[in-house]
Amino acid sequence: MIDLRLGRWQDTLADVTTCDAVICDPPYSARTHEGSDAGVKRTSDGGYRQEIGYAWLTPDNVRAFVAAWAPRCTGWMCAMTDDVLSPVWRSAFADAGRYDFAPVPILQHRVRMSGDGPGSGAVYMLVSRPREARFMGWGSLPCWYMSHPEKGEVMGAKPLGLMRAIVRDYSRPGDLIVDPFCGSGTTALAAASEGRRCITSEELPAHHEIARKRIARGYTPDLF
Repeated sequence: MIDLRLGRWQDTLADVTTCDAVICDPPYSARTHEGSDAGVKRTSDGGYRQEIGYAWLTPDNVRAFVAAWAPRCTGWMCAMTDDVLSPVWRSAFADAGRYDFAPVPILQHRVRMSGDGPGSGAVYMLVSRPREARFMGWGSLPCWYMSHPEKGEVMGAKPLGLMRAIVRDYSRPGDLIVDPFCGSGTTALAAASEGRRCITSEELPAHHEIARKRIARGYTPDLF
């Protein structure tokens, strides 16, 4: 039920002409990446907060991604991001002719070990769907999700339970989900656990190997 590919999604997923949903946790903005990496050097919780280790997304990257996948996705598109890129995702969805929703907060408390001002306790899921009447019967969906930090091998990985909940809410059993930003494979595992199919791709060989091993085990701790 999982097709795991290695390489840039633009290349590895070029043959995927249609899917039922796109559910992914892409890199965030330069500000978030740089701030997180700087925090590793000055906090005492480095055992959890490692350097991110992969490139951030620019607004142009976001717009190119949506332009590429909106014509191929017949259902929901869900992408997690930070407050910096949230409006970019939303405007890109609208520009693609999709119905775009207000950001859905995912509350995930992290202890702030240093610095001043409020800590960041949320990321945001940007959601869109085709402007079609068939979605009127989909039903009401959560306006927010609660999560917990997961200590994983890939920085920023989301808990399996969280991703399973999102997969249940934004797809149906048997659907084909695409995740162009595989990371450690959590979305793929969530999709398979909920009876969905998943095609996923990861650009970094080290992360691809982590995902391959997790998928082969078929199990990961559920900290949702």
